[in-house]
Amino acid sequence: MATMSQSEVFEKVQTVLCDALGVDEDEVTPEATLFGDLNAESIDMLDIVFRLEKSFDIKISRNELFPEEVLTNPEYVQGGKVTPTGIAELRKRIPFVNLDGFAANPNVKDFANLFSVQDIVRFVETKLPK
Repeated sequence: MATMSQSEVFEKVQTVLCDALGVDEDEVTPEATLFGDLNAESIDMLDIVFRLEKSFDIKISRNELFPEEVLTNPEYVQGGKVTPTGIAELRKRIPFVNLDGFAANPNVKDFANLFSVQDIVRFVETKLPK
């Protein structure tokens, strides 16, 4: 299988998100956030993961793309904020997401707004054969 260019990966991710979230293609820009701009809900993540797996013929294990269990673990979250240990764990688990802005003010409720379409593209690229 030939390697895909970033623009080819983006186009397929865009199609997946349009189908899963019922949004228009022009709304799915690289900078668009899944939860903020595209109004995804946590239940949509299962559908998105399933569609990404089918579309790219990849396997995505539970919590690999969205590590919710970090955000519910008292070791990583205290007083509604992700601890420095939690930030380190997130950096390890989701290296495709830029956490610098979030680390400055790590409110758990703001975490979902981090995920952009570009982050999904970067994630898929890590799963594709080189």
